[in-house]
Amino acid sequence: MLGDILFAGWFFLPAGVANMAPIFAAKAPYFQKFSQPIDGGRTWHGQAILGPHKTWRGVISGILAGVLTLFLQKLLFQNFAWATDISSGLDYAALPLAFGALMGFGALAGDAFKSFFKRRLGRKSGSSWFPFDQLDYIIGGLAASLIFVNLELSQYLWIFIIWFGLHLGISYIGYLAGLKPRPI
Repeated sequence: MLGDILFAGWFFLPAGVANMAPIFAAKAPYFQKFSQPIDGGRTWHGQAILGPHKTWRGVISGILAGVLTLFLQKLLFQNFAWATDISSGLDYAALPLAFGALMGFGALAGDAFKSFFKRRLGRKSGSSWFPFDQLDYIIGGLAASLIFVNLELSQYLWIFIIWFGLHLGISYIGYLAGLKPRPI
């Protein structure tokens, strides 16, 4: 069971880091020039298509974070036995960096897809929508990963459990630190 938990955390790390990257990129001066909304501020049936928080800055930073995370995983996999052990037979040395970009993009695309439906329901951008706010990036990241990797059903279930819980925990820490207005 511990091996399953470690693999779930390890495998999905590029998407998980990509999901958090836009928050940090919003504070980075270089990324400010990419702060335009993906939907260009356009509306559909009187509602924003995605909303102002889905920006090119987020997409770019998330994809870069996914690539960088996978690059580090590949280095660790090739140089440390513990990284090989928790990889559950998945050969990280053979994975192209495009896998990290794809997982990062998938996580952000899942979030954007959820935002589209959130707008259709009249929910405001930035408002909480439990549990969909915690599942969107997991579904998107895993769907994108299918291009390169097919896991066992139990591994997918562990990824959902671990990363759903991590999202809740990290959000609560962000709330306690004053970075978020609400705990979820």
